[in-house]
Amino acid sequence: MGAFHAYDIRGIYNVDFDKDVAYKVGYFLPELLKADKVLVGRDCRLSGQEIHDYLIKGITDAGADVDDIGYSSTPLVYFGTANYGYKASVQITASHNPREYNGMKVSRENALPVGLDTGLGQIKQWIDEGRPTPAAARKGTVKEIDIKPDYIEFLKKFKGDYSNLKIAFDLSNGMSSLFAKEVYKGENAEYLFDEMDGSFPNHEPNPLVPKNVQPLRELVAKSGADIGVIYDGDADRVMFVDDKARFVAPDLIIALMAYYFCDERGAKNPRVLQEIRSSKAVGEFLAGYGAQMHTWRVGRAFAAPKLREIDGLWGGELAGHYYFKDFFYSDSGMLASIIVLRIVSALKKQGRTLSGEIDKLTRYRNSGEINFRVEDKKGAMDAVRDHFFAAGKPDAFMDFDGYRAEYPDWWFNIRPSNTEPYLRFICEATTDEVLNAKIAEVQKIIETQFGGVRA
Repeated sequence: MGAFHAYDIRGIYNVDFDKDVAYKVGYFLPELLKADKVLVGRDCRLSGQEIHDYLIKGITDAGADVDDIGYSSTPLVYFGTANYGYKASVQITASHNPREYNGMKVSRENALPVGLDTGLGQIKQWIDEGRPTPAAARKGTVKEIDIKPDYIEFLKKFKGDYSNLKIAFDLSNGMSSLFAKEVYKGENAEYLFDEMDGSFPNHEPNPLVPKNVQPLRELVAKSGADIGVIYDGDADRVMFVDDKARFVAPDLIIALMAYYFCDERGAKNPRVLQEIRSSKAVGEFLAGYGAQMHTWRVGRAFAAPKLREIDGLWGGELAGHYYFKDFFYSDSGMLASIIVLRIVSALKKQGRTLSGEIDKLTRYRNSGEINFRVEDKKGAMDAVRDHFFAAGKPDAFMDFDGYRAEYPDWWFNIRPSNTEPYLRFICEATTDEVLNAKIAEVQKIIETQFGGVRA
């Protein structure tokens, strides 16, 4: 049962979970969420059909009905859940993971995520205990429905005038291919890997891995595009390449969105959510807009409820998730790209470029996330914290998702992965010298004291 994680159910299919687990998740879900109808969608992974069939059999055997939307992006399921008032939904997906993976993202009413601490743990316990799954007296029904047109119309409400832009897209053979060409019909755009293919023949659907973004960077350079846009497999994440064919750090886009929400829409002193790994440059830039910055844990299971709790206008993560009050406090890669393209179009009309804005935002040297494979994650985290505390008390300290300590000329975050066997470290500094020195100190602690290996 290694597929149950903090945010979702995910793993190598027929290794970490199988069709029987899918059936039981379906069976127990209506009881868990007090739902008599469940919305179900799936991405294009090759194992998705079998999971889909057994999940739905479990739901209907429990006596609940299913509205089946078939091939779907994850944000389409969020849209359907919140817009039509479902109490439960499941998107069958492994998001950005390689093709042998699959999983399930579960949501409750208002598209709020169901994580390990908010329901998935209970389902796991019932499965582990061998709780029986007798068929209900009334078997549920299955109805195929199409909510894509409503979602597309919703997205188009946020579109700007992109007639001055040349745009390059990489759809990663994933679920953004359901919508991109309809949403961006008539635009001056070129597309890579725009056919759904669950074997992901061109690259893994993970835009955080540099080699996966390389074809888009080459297309931007060759075509002279103003921006490149790349979605992950289930289209809940999006990342960007600037007009100089450089990958844009996703957290900096959080800051850039003020051009739309504040400059264009006139939001005053907005509440904005960032996660614990975000660059200091984000908060510093948004301070100029009077933004109330809130820093919270990594992952949708934490970010979406927190944005709702603070009634935030928008927020984002280093992994390329962007959350919007306008989208039921949930994340949509397609909506995020619509907004960013609107910003880049407005910049171009002023003689400005995306690369120029990103250069202004890039105030620090950043390590990127460094992974260490280590058994004693907690011990290694504490040792790193204590090492730097001994050298001086930080200006600020956070301990709700690993540790983040901020010093005058640098900061670090060290946290255990919720989905992989890694301890993750990221730091940022005013100079390369300080940055490299701090990375070396941390690596020495983890390797010499805990036998860790840099992945």
